[in-house]
Amino acid sequence: MSQIGAPRGRTCSRSPRSRTLRSVATLTSAALAVTVLAGCSSGDEADETPAAAQDYAPAARDRVADGGTLRWAVDALPTTLNSFQADADGTTSRIAGAVLPSLYTLDGRGRPQLNPDYLETAQVVETEPKQVVLYKLNQQAVWSDGREIGAPDFVAQWRALSGRDTAYWTARNSGYERIEKIERGKNDLEVRVTFAKPYADWQSLFTPLYPKQVMGSPNAFNDGARTTLKATAGPFLLKTVDRKSGDVTLARNPRWWGQPAKLDSVVLKVVPRAGRADALAAGTLDLAEIDRSAADRITLALRDARAGRNGAEAALAHGPGAAVTPSKALKSWALAHGSDDEKAAEVQAARKKNQEAITRYASAQDTLAKYVVRKSLEPAYTQLSLNGESGPLADERVRRAVARAINRQELAESVLKPLGLPALPPGSHLALAGQAAYADSSDALGGQDTKEAQALLADAGWVPGGALRKPAGTKAGSEAEQEAEKKKEGEKKTTEKTPEKATEKKAEGSTDAKKASDTASDEGLYIVGDDKPGDRRAVPAPVIGANGPESGTDVLTPGSAAARQSAALLARAEALDTGAGGRAAQSAAKPDQGMAGAYAPRGTAAPVTAPEAGKSLGKDGKALSLRFVLPSGPGSESLRAVGDKIVRMLDAVGIRTEVTKVSDDSFFKDHVASGDYDLALYSWPASAFPATDARPIFAKPEPASDGSLLVEQNYSRVGTDRIDQLFDQAAGTLDEEEARELVRQADARIWAAAGSIPLYQRPQLVAARADLVNAGAWGLAAPRYQDIGFKKPEPAKGPERTP
Repeated sequence: MSQIGAPRGRTCSRSPRSRTLRSVATLTSAALAVTVLAGCSSGDEADETPAAAQDYAPAARDRVADGGTLRWAVDALPTTLNSFQADADGTTSRIAGAVLPSLYTLDGRGRPQLNPDYLETAQVVETEPKQVVLYKLNQQAVWSDGREIGAPDFVAQWRALSGRDTAYWTARNSGYERIEKIERGKNDLEVRVTFAKPYADWQSLFTPLYPKQVMGSPNAFNDGARTTLKATAGPFLLKTVDRKSGDVTLARNPRWWGQPAKLDSVVLKVVPRAGRADALAAGTLDLAEIDRSAADRITLALRDARAGRNGAEAALAHGPGAAVTPSKALKSWALAHGSDDEKAAEVQAARKKNQEAITRYASAQDTLAKYVVRKSLEPAYTQLSLNGESGPLADERVRRAVARAINRQELAESVLKPLGLPALPPGSHLALAGQAAYADSSDALGGQDTKEAQALLADAGWVPGGALRKPAGTKAGSEAEQEAEKKKEGEKKTTEKTPEKATEKKAEGSTDAKKASDTASDEGLYIVGDDKPGDRRAVPAPVIGANGPESGTDVLTPGSAAARQSAALLARAEALDTGAGGRAAQSAAKPDQGMAGAYAPRGTAAPVTAPEAGKSLGKDGKALSLRFVLPSGPGSESLRAVGDKIVRMLDAVGIRTEVTKVSDDSFFKDHVASGDYDLALYSWPASAFPATDARPIFAKPEPASDGSLLVEQNYSRVGTDRIDQLFDQAAGTLDEEEARELVRQADARIWAAAGSIPLYQRPQLVAARADLVNAGAWGLAAPRYQDIGFKKPEPAKGPERTP
């Protein structure tokens, strides 16, 4: 057996900074006695949890017509065709799914399934002294240039993504850095992968698999694969990317060895989400993810069609003509034909404009009646993030009070019930209902309880009238202000004269803070049922980075690889909540300033009048107020509606909020990623491999050498050493049930830390032509591109015979 690509030198162990999420619908997001972790349950219980039903009009292949073109809406043209780069987006993933090998695909319960189009078998053949996985490839599998898919492609992808060669600008390498060597078996169709240490999520690797022409050199990886692919190997191949028209065309692959694609071609058309209802009404799309307003229009059109009402009648019933009563019509006609020529001309123009609107609406409703809305739950959940870096939320009791004030069931019902979708709030940060690792661990924190929330706030020192009480030793009036100003000036001069000493002092402070943070991370953790009266501890003040406490932009300072993976994850989350990819239309808010008058310096409470201060919760002369940042664009209406409900729930327990609406463009990069918020709503996609993919989202932030804070993708800045250990243990065991149990234990601790509160699984609404089959709302599953097509017409029935 000859060895291929064995690395030189010592094998590097996994670095937490190197982890990131998979771009193809990936990521989701107990040292204490297991008995107190009420959410930790057996795998059997998780298996009984029902998944939301898929809705994609499944049809046998013999019922699907051969030929045709599918026009499928996307948010934007892909900025890169390389899924492993930081700016890969949803369109990149969609193209990769159709034209590149996926060794494993996800089924309806989000479980990885071997893909026989590429693999005959794949299994762990050795565990001692090291884990070895043997892949046996489908003997017919070839790239579009005729070369067989084999070991050289595996080696090239491993070398590119292992993190050892920094010339490759990779956004993620989770798992690849654990590989020690790749060997050729009997031939290139057998690949032996040896791991330096056990890796439970090995099935996540080599999907998508790129040809060695893409992965073989940094130049090809970094630049070559951004605009074209030298070879592909899927049921479709990449035909054209038209920047002018905004279309990507995929054509049936003539070298495809599997079941042939039913469609001749797939055209991915750039249509912003705000414009998709109009595009559907114009009949220029066959398949598109839509928002609730577009879904309502289609539902109304179908109802009219079933009632035998055409578009013109619909326009008069509930369209632009609905407000025209007989008396108004008569008055309008009289004015249009009256003696006042100027008034008559004005009314005639208005009548013409209204008639044109009625005609357009009628035509649109007739066209929309040819579509259906397919709906399920998206493989992603929306959470309330609580920034625990500084301010009131640095105290875990305040975070828990916020969580206990919120009625998650009510919020889930407000979003999902009107759509007829299951409205059960997620019980896990790391898996969704139906997945093997799912278990409801929310009991580790507890449900909505106003009295408990108020008790937690009182225990943390936030009491009515506290905003009027000055802390002990505070000097009155201008004397205190003058001393504070002098102190500030003195610190400024000292920093300017001796920057080296100031830096040294900051580094020392970071070390001290790290020690305190390490202690708090495990010892201060609270889990319902495990507390003793009078034994609740506050989290010590967290590390403040280089820009100081007021800027709120003092955290993300990772190395280049970590920065790229952070950018990739931000783009992924941003696309979920703001329609990014092509970004949602900008509001009147300036990118860096939000809505006019909405900002106050970080940590500054809104002005409180004396009577209000006597009633509001406060401590040491400061009112309890949290800054709630929300995106303001047209694609984020649902988030803002949920935000309004959360504001009222918090107000009921005495927590005041300052809602700041910012442009979609700045919501993530300027606020969530930089830590410039107290509360924020955003979403994470689910993952079939939570031990690998979710770790960066919940990893404990660590101080860097320059005093800043490395947060990976943990934008709540809340984490513990034990959570990290559980993730590492889950990723390192080859016992599947043990790995799932460790993931559940990690999830219970994430709940207890109260940095992230899952609220609801996101709805998935897809408009599809009524005759389109095997396409729609796939839920947790991956599309099977070769089966998508248009239904064959029903055979005509002959005349009935009389006996």
